[in-house]
Amino acid sequence: MASTVHHRAESTGHSGSGAPPATGFRRVLAGSMAGAVLEWYDFAIYGVLAATVLGPLFFPGDSGIVQLLMALATQGIGFIARPLGGIVFGHLGDKFGRKPMLVATFLLLGTSTAAIGLLPTYGQIGIWATLLLVLLRLTQGFALGGEFGAAVLMVSEYGEPKRRGFWASWPQAGAPLGTVLATVVVTVVGWLFPGDAFDEWGWRVAFLVAVPLLVVGFWVRRSVEESPVFQAAQAKAEERAAMEKRKSSVLEALARPKAVLVGIGMRLGENIAFYIYTVFVIAYATTSFDYERGDVILAVTFASVCQFAGMIGGGAWSDRVGRKTAMLVPSALLVVWAPLFFWMVQTESLPMLWLGACVGAFFHGMLAGPEAAWITELFPTRYRYAGSSLVFQGSTLIAGAPAPLIAVWLVDSFGVGMVIGYLVLTMAITVLAVAISRESKASDLDAIE
Repeated sequence: MASTVHHRAESTGHSGSGAPPATGFRRVLAGSMAGAVLEWYDFAIYGVLAATVLGPLFFPGDSGIVQLLMALATQGIGFIARPLGGIVFGHLGDKFGRKPMLVATFLLLGTSTAAIGLLPTYGQIGIWATLLLVLLRLTQGFALGGEFGAAVLMVSEYGEPKRRGFWASWPQAGAPLGTVLATVVVTVVGWLFPGDAFDEWGWRVAFLVAVPLLVVGFWVRRSVEESPVFQAAQAKAEERAAMEKRKSSVLEALARPKAVLVGIGMRLGENIAFYIYTVFVIAYATTSFDYERGDVILAVTFASVCQFAGMIGGGAWSDRVGRKTAMLVPSALLVVWAPLFFWMVQTESLPMLWLGACVGAFFHGMLAGPEAAWITELFPTRYRYAGSSLVFQGSTLIAGAPAPLIAVWLVDSFGVGMVIGYLVLTMAITVLAVAISRESKASDLDAIE
């Protein structure tokens, strides 16, 4: 049996010595990273446009704030399907492999995004436009629900254990890079089609950019090889027989709820902070103050670059000091930064807005970077995809989905102080969850149990 496992490991280029396979690993990293960026572009483009133009186009009513809330609520609807996607793709990924899920999630998300760009508006077909938009948002969310398990697990299981935090942070960093790409595209389209032209039909171009991205992403991900850790697990006759008897790896993960609950608790504040600094800030700064939409989008773009740097740096730092220390420090910094950020926005000074968003996004990146490896290290191979998807997507439903909507409602009803309290409270929960978790840096991902 040992010789079988050894042969399968060699066939994938995974030596088992702790060093990443040269050719195979580069291909896996490139495929996971490129696909993650493109998938997050598809999802982020809706978030950017929901905070700007989609409200009046797809939702009736005379109140601008109501239309904005409805647009953001529709963004939240996409998150409802993400846990379902995590469950379905998590089970299939633990049973049939990580690679097929890489391709399937990307194709599904890319086609649904392009379809949004072709939708008629409420003024053209009435309520059917709203219903079709909701359906496509649910499809986007379902596809993205399987993304974390596919991209991050492939890199984590393939890469060098001593640098797992660094390698795993790269596909995790697809989120800010996707946001950068989305905001750049919206900015360029806004320049090409200024004023009413953008609001009436120019916005469609941003969604239709998904078509060439879909072609490129499919080609990249299709060339990725299967995880050697998963193949080695499958090669064991005893484990293979057990896999055939198991009904669902999701149920196995839920049967040991501590890791799932700790992971969700950690992700609570981190996820809310992400959407406050990338989505809510656009709506808040442009509706409550005299900031120009293009200026705020540009600030968010540069903040996402800082977020990317924080993720890669935080992942690498966690390999040196451990996951707990690397996540506790930025968690505490985000608690302190919340009131400072909103004070900077209220100054109505564009440089201050840039500073607040960029520093906040960098701190968030430092927290989210080590998180990728940490979540994968919480679970054994046989239900790692399902367990990590439950953590990632379950917390997204609880935290990320309603975050922009809750923040808009809080600032409109009670003032910005309540939004600050919302951020501080949820970040405190994240600090607690990290503090009570075990240090996982030295975890062996080859472990079946």
